[in-house]
Amino acid sequence: MLRNQTVETRTIEKVLDSTLGSVDRAEEAVLREALQLGFNDDELHKIGMSVRECVVNAVVHGNRYGARKKVQLTISRTPDCLVVVVADEGAGFDTVSVRDPLADGHLLSPSGRGLMMMRTFMDELQIRRREPKGTEVKMLKYVAKAK
Repeated sequence: MLRNQTVETRTIEKVLDSTLGSVDRAEEAVLREALQLGFNDDELHKIGMSVRECVVNAVVHGNRYGARKKVQLTISRTPDCLVVVVADEGAGFDTVSVRDPLADGHLLSPSGRGLMMMRTFMDELQIRRREPKGTEVKMLKYVAKAK
């Protein structure tokens, strides 16, 4: 799809189980919408990686694989922007307490790079606590205007 074609505005909501299988389902759903917006292969890869990291965090760190806990995925697209919101039902976390993955002693850690990747790959990243519990991560990727 060419970037200058008209793109329909729409929102998709999904409720996912707290399993790693949900990571693939979330990525596939988001990439379908991103493709409709005309993102190139490099941008699609970055969006996909960001969604994977975010949903893994929700399943593993937020819901801790809780069978009764769900991950809510909302995908919205406008002609100018892709918005992905991932929400879990966990205890929440303080973003200030997240270790810097580039700091000495953390470079070889098996985890801790997800938030950094999301911040790097997406145009905007917003994290907020949900009430009564949980965390919501909102990622935005803007469509580059054709010259």
